[in-house]
Amino acid sequence: MQTTPHLLRSCLTGAAATVLPLTLAAGPAAAAPGISVSTNGSTVSVTTSACTSNNNGFGRASLLTSSQTNFAQGRQAELSGTNALQSALWSNVSPGTYTVIVICNRNGAQAGSQAVIVSAAPTPTVSPTASPSRGVMGGLGGAAKDYGTLTLAVGGGLVATGVVATVWFLRRRSKPYRL
Repeated sequence: MQTTPHLLRSCLTGAAATVLPLTLAAGPAAAAPGISVSTNGSTVSVTTSACTSNNNGFGRASLLTSSQTNFAQGRQAELSGTNALQSALWSNVSPGTYTVIVICNRNGAQAGSQAVIVSAAPTPTVSPTASPSRGVMGGLGGAAKDYGTLTLAVGGGLVATGVVATVWFLRRRSKPYRL
C-alpha cells in the first residue's frame, strides 16, 4: 500500500493545525462530513447536525483567515439551535478566503472544517443620461427662440387690436336696435 505525504502527516499528528493547511491548499473543497458553510454578501454561516447539547451548549465554530493556523486564533461563535441542527454566523466579514472549523462541546471532537471564499460586494455602476445643455426653454407658447423687441411690440399691438375689436363687437351686440 502506498501512502502520500499529506495522508501520512494527517494520520501521525491528527491535530487541526496540521489538517488546516492541507484544507486551504486544496482550495474551496466540498463540505466535510457534518458541516455546511455558505456566504451571503459579507455574512458567513455554518450549519451542522454533528453536535449534541450538554450543559455547556452545542459547541463553537471558528472563522480563520488564511494567515491563522489554529482554532483559537479565529473569530469564534457559539453554535445555537436544536439537537437536530445547529448553526453559527459571522457578519461584516471582509472579502477573502477563510476556513470554518466546528468543534463540539460534548466530546471535544472536530465536527468538520471547510474553506469558503467571501467575495467583495459589487459596486454600483452609474451611467450618464442626456440632459438639456441650457435647461428647459419655457415661455409663452413654448418658444425657444428670442425674436427681439420689434417682434414683441408687433405682437402686443395685435393683442391690443383684438381686445378693442372684441369690446366694440360686444358693445354693439348688447343693444338690440343696432343690427
